[in-house]
Amino acid sequence: MKFSALLLLPALLLPALGVFAQTGTSSPLNLPKPVRRALAQVRPEAMRAHVAYLADDRLLGRKPGTPGYQLAVDYVVAQLKERGVAPAGENGGFTQRVRLRRSTVRPGATASYQPAAGAASAAGLPLDAISLLPHPEQPSAQLPATGLIFAGYGISAPANNYDDYQGLDAKGKVVVVLRGAPPAFPSTVAAASQDQTQIVRTAAAHGAVGVLFATLRPALGGPARLASSTSVLGADGKVAAARGFVSGPGGVALTGTLSAAGLQTLLRAAASDTAQIMRRLRASQPAPVLLPGTLAAQWESTYQDFDSYNVVGKITGSDPKLRDEYVVHSAHLDHLGVGAPVRGDSIYNGAHDNATGVASVLEIAGIYSRLKQKPARSILLVLQTGEELGLLGSAYFAARPTVPAASLVANVNTDMPTIIAPLLSVVPLGAQHSTLAAPVAQAAAYLKLPVEDDPEPEQNRFIRSDQYSFVAQGIPALHLKYGNRTPDGRNNLSEQVKQWRAATYHKPQDDMSGTFDFEAGRTYVQLNFLVGYLIAQNPERPRWNPGDYFGRQFGGQR
Repeated sequence: MKFSALLLLPALLLPALGVFAQTGTSSPLNLPKPVRRALAQVRPEAMRAHVAYLADDRLLGRKPGTPGYQLAVDYVVAQLKERGVAPAGENGGFTQRVRLRRSTVRPGATASYQPAAGAASAAGLPLDAISLLPHPEQPSAQLPATGLIFAGYGISAPANNYDDYQGLDAKGKVVVVLRGAPPAFPSTVAAASQDQTQIVRTAAAHGAVGVLFATLRPALGGPARLASSTSVLGADGKVAAARGFVSGPGGVALTGTLSAAGLQTLLRAAASDTAQIMRRLRASQPAPVLLPGTLAAQWESTYQDFDSYNVVGKITGSDPKLRDEYVVHSAHLDHLGVGAPVRGDSIYNGAHDNATGVASVLEIAGIYSRLKQKPARSILLVLQTGEELGLLGSAYFAARPTVPAASLVANVNTDMPTIIAPLLSVVPLGAQHSTLAAPVAQAAAYLKLPVEDDPEPEQNRFIRSDQYSFVAQGIPALHLKYGNRTPDGRNNLSEQVKQWRAATYHKPQDDMSGTFDFEAGRTYVQLNFLVGYLIAQNPERPRWNPGDYFGRQFGGQR
């Protein structure tokens, strides 16, 4: 931190600074008394009340585009107004319209494989080996007879000395890939490498015209379902965001899935052994294979377009210059709606996922409402739609924010804090990639919460929630989750969460009758607030660490 920068700040800001040196080291946090007092006023019963309303059966699971979701929007807007938050959406209001398109493959879609003459195996693909995904921009699409290649995980990462495309000519071909990443990759880099959109973009950059995502899992059987997907449309009617689809010249013509039996058929035709290929991939060694034969496909897609909304509120900062920059606190407002009954219940209420996250953001707004002196930067409170559909609302907002895009400096996301036990330690997913690690360490130390590594890296949580939409726009972001510490000292909270997840996650049983620890929710609110507050107070913008993967990958977006 430059001394000259400190001189420009109001004297009231200084007690919360000084902890952010250029080296990233920190000293004990000395919060101003009004901030300490406001933090102490967070009430567990207030969180409970928010969750009880948002997870009520009357909202029918808050599915985007439904009256139940609109009830959730109205509730959140009313709560923000009550806390003195200013509107920061479109047209002077609190909302940003998100135009969603649900695309479905029509019956009659065909995909046929023609083995090459003289191939090791002349067998065709098993029936229903390929499931085509809809094309959200072309109602009628086709792929003429096209060659195929197998490109491992579909990752091209020269900076990590790894390239699944080495020795392969993908131009004009369909690329077959497995979901996964080299075990040698750090966990968050491995997670990001498995992002479907990135895999498609990488394939297109190598000249591919299609991508088939293969699985090693045997088919479960039962009637085939028509594939569907949801995307966000821009003002031009083109796809602005979609998981696994890239619009325009940076995309491909065909995407789909390939069964385990289908993958084995293609590899046998290339005289390749699946087990040997998997051994190479698990040893972090590329295993590219030219697949003899051609694939042709023809399919049609139907569309259902509908509107949903992000909610955006603003707390204006106190510094004349820094108030034009924003720290974003976000949480997704949607859930799954009404679906297949489980143990006699068909309403997927989403109490933990993510009514608790929304409640956290509302209570962060409550803390700010009790502060006469606001932080230097402004705060945006963004409650997003379409997370369950593929991070769609956050992807739309991060790319098309309702404030100048360059003014977004950081995102602190809240998604399913899983408050089923005391919060005794914390995992800041993604913070290690940027200077956000410093305010996290300081806020956690203030609350006496040890900072731990992710106890469940295999969950790929860093790319599975809305913070990743901000990362993809070059904005440093993080997602605070529970650590592994438990009151009994066994420090195995992740095991308890796994049991809870198996019984409750994405099921109708995620309602108010489940397990909650709202005292842990109170601590979670305080932690998220402090991280955002410290970012807002620091005269230096957050930045990616030198040479960091995400800085190299996305840093040029801003």
